Amino acid sequence: MLSCAFLCFYCFPLLFLLAVYYLSKDKRYITVFNAIKTLPRDLHLTKGGIQVLSTIKYRQFRNHQVAHIFQQWVKKNPQKVAFRCTDKVLTFQEVENMTNQLARYFKEECNLKRGDCAAIYIPNSELHPCYWLALSKIGVISALINTNQVGKVLQHSFTTSQAKTIIYDTTFTPTLKNLSDFVQGFRLLHVGNGETLENSKYLWETVSTYSREPLTDELSKGSIDDKLFYIYTSGTTGLPKAAIITHLRALMMCTGVSGWAGITENDVVYDSLPLYHTAGCIIGCFQALLNGCTVVIRPKFSASNFWSDCIKYDCTVAQYIGEICRFLLLTPPSAKDRAHKVRIMTGNGLRPQIWENFVKRFNIKEICEFYGSTEGNTNLVNCWNKIGAVGYVPWFLSGLLSVDLIKVDEFTLEPIRDPETGLCIRCDVNEPGLCVGKIINKAESTHFAGYVDQEATKKKIIRDVFSKGDYAVNSGDLLVRDELGYYYFKDRTGDTFRWRGENVSTCEVEAVISNIVGLKDATVYGVEIPGIEGRAGMAAIMDEENKLDLTRLEQGVIKELSSFARPLFLRIINTIPMTGTYKMQKNVLQKEGYDPTKISDPLYFLQNGKHYVKLDEQLYKKIVNNELSL
Repeated sequence: MLSCAFLCFYCFPLLFLLAVYYLSKDKRYITVFNAIKTLPRDLHLTKGGIQVLSTIKYRQFRNHQVAHIFQQWVKKNPQKVAFRCTDKVLTFQEVENMTNQLARYFKEECNLKRGDCAAIYIPNSELHPCYWLALSKIGVISALINTNQVGKVLQHSFTTSQAKTIIYDTTFTPTLKNLSDFVQGFRLLHVGNGETLENSKYLWETVSTYSREPLTDELSKGSIDDKLFYIYTSGTTGLPKAAIITHLRALMMCTGVSGWAGITENDVVYDSLPLYHTAGCIIGCFQALLNGCTVVIRPKFSASNFWSDCIKYDCTVAQYIGEICRFLLLTPPSAKDRAHKVRIMTGNGLRPQIWENFVKRFNIKEICEFYGSTEGNTNLVNCWNKIGAVGYVPWFLSGLLSVDLIKVDEFTLEPIRDPETGLCIRCDVNEPGLCVGKIINKAESTHFAGYVDQEATKKKIIRDVFSKGDYAVNSGDLLVRDELGYYYFKDRTGDTFRWRGENVSTCEVEAVISNIVGLKDATVYGVEIPGIEGRAGMAAIMDEENKLDLTRLEQGVIKELSSFARPLFLRIINTIPMTGTYKMQKNVLQKEGYDPTKISDPLYFLQNGKHYVKLDEQLYKKIVNNELSL
């Protein structure tokens, strides 16, 4: 006993210092001083990581699908509220009973079977998670359709999912009517009391006649590695892609956030994010399914009602995206700002410029900022309240985790490779680089399931990254790492930017604009507006003959594009700058921005989301001073 104590007291510190000294010789790793400085943080992360990993490994060993875990919470707290939306509530037992009936209905009356896909096109409600939980019980994949999509983009999302059934809310009947010929090829099930599509059947007509008993035999046929969702993301190029989410991946994402953030079954989670997104669905709703929490679902985010709801429903955890935090700060100060019980806010995109003001004004004890993507394997978490950081990696785990940064060409965005080895070059400390996720054999956390479209999956993978024959996933994001191991988000690469909490594919918008105006060259990119998170869309359109019809353009973008994808700014130019290989130099136009005092080309602004008006110096000042509602 005494010898063990002696070894721990003297040998561990010595080994610790020797390890740090060895690693500090490589500029990528931390110095002795910084290793000691960050030790409490790193031990906190490691402790949480062990808990998270052990939970995941246990669930994996037991082959627990989402429904298995949920049923354990049903047995423990049958009368506890699982989901609440406004004044409508569902207890754990009610959700279990209802989803068992729905599962049998889908199987017996709709002939859905294991491996099939059903598209869910409904707004936020307490019933939303019940539909996909029920489908999962019979092994059917749920394609969660973005309810902002319209036209050809919406049609593409249905097509790429390979679904044969569409479950839709009647509030979206007018949108679907624009695709009437296309959707008639699907089995149509509607909810709601509004106008319906031809040949559509009311989903709840006979559900109540089915048994509430658990589907034990069906669940035994499934696996934790089975597909659970298709969640749509624009990735880095092209139309929306259906990212594959398995039961295991959903478990890892939810458990990772709850484990490091310290969310327990006693918490009440406020979820005002859209449930077709990973954050609203998996990080939010799954807190009830996997962790036994009560989840309060808001039909649609409202800054004026945010804290009122949290007070009314005794919420202790709330979700955010960067824009939500900014909107909350823009509301008039009120006694409600600090009268709530919210102790943790978790999400991504909280701007460093507003972080400190946000936590002080609303008295938030813990901010759990995380970084990741629906389909990617680069996951970071900042559960140490470090302002501006999206996560951190302890020095002793640097070589074991998947996250790394590599140098890329500023114009082509291709990895810069060592001329001798042909391998990618790691970034130094405080040097921005492309974030990649190494695919490590036998490590589930680094697995990349990709998209339904296998060609799109292949394009996301970089080969021969740090050694011949290895693989990594291109996140499409530029990050930077400081000397303490903290990572900070810098920018998005490729053809995607983020606006209003949504990813906007420039290729998608360019294609729509080209079809509308019939011009040869049009390029779309994101531009910054001071004080506003993300980038607003801007389109540069080549119009040498001055034939651009603004009325036709604005009508077209409103009809064909989701509100967040419509270009806020237009620039009419005679020529678009090209590279030597005839690629459009978006970065040149992006840097020039939309300042009419510096740009001689005609500029326009989409005022009130309806009409393009001339962008003059006076209007420009109102925009950059945040005097307009965008």
